[in-house]
Amino acid sequence: MSLSVIIITKNEEANLQACLESVRFADQWVVVDSASTDNTRAIASAFGAEVTTTQTWPGFGPQKNLALSLATQDWVLSLDADERVTPELAAEIRQAMQTSGENAFEIPRLTQFCGQWIHHCGWTPDHVLRLFRRGQAEFSNDLVHERVILKSGALARLKFQLLHYSYPTPAHYWRKLEQYSLAWAEQAHARGKTSSMPRAVTSGLVAFLKSYIFRLGILDGSMGFAVCAMQAQAAFGKYFTLYCLNQQNASRKN
Repeated sequence: MSLSVIIITKNEEANLQACLESVRFADQWVVVDSASTDNTRAIASAFGAEVTTTQTWPGFGPQKNLALSLATQDWVLSLDADERVTPELAAEIRQAMQTSGENAFEIPRLTQFCGQWIHHCGWTPDHVLRLFRRGQAEFSNDLVHERVILKSGALARLKFQLLHYSYPTPAHYWRKLEQYSLAWAEQAHARGKTSSMPRAVTSGLVAFLKSYIFRLGILDGSMGFAVCAMQAQAAFGKYFTLYCLNQQNASRKN
């Protein structure tokens, strides 16, 4: 069984080399880059990846489907540039491809925030569907928070964790929050969804209580509190952004 690794990028020179090195065992590496202005494409090419550049941004789902369309091997592993496959997970992936009857696998993911691994807050366990037989799955066309849709066959879970170095500093979190909030709100607005200020405030409060109390974020100490507070801000931000879009649309009609 052979493996294609697909990665979408934009200005990921700080992450991409380590990501690719962690999947050197693959047979093909596909990188679809969204007009990076740093050395992302050069790093990918030097590693031996097949690099495709897009000048427009269609959203996460469509961009990942483009990368998927360029994969040619039996199995596909979808990664983000800030993720790493450990040697233990690599061995488990190779074993699963050779001996399993399933068409797809979820992988448990462990995320780091400002240098600390977060074991609660709703971040762990975080099972993400990333490994699947080519032709048996595709990505949803969502602009943000896309998901893998399994067309047929059985789904199983691997044991070893995928490491996620997503937020080395708070600034990384705020940048992603702004990007995801706007994309989510635009998508929701286009589908006719509405929001209000009370809904935004309530969503933020509920998100904090859920992650800090019910999902045991308190056990992650001060960083756990920070993560839960930022998740509250994220929940508030996306509904507030949607509310602003609703208000702008109402103003234009008047």
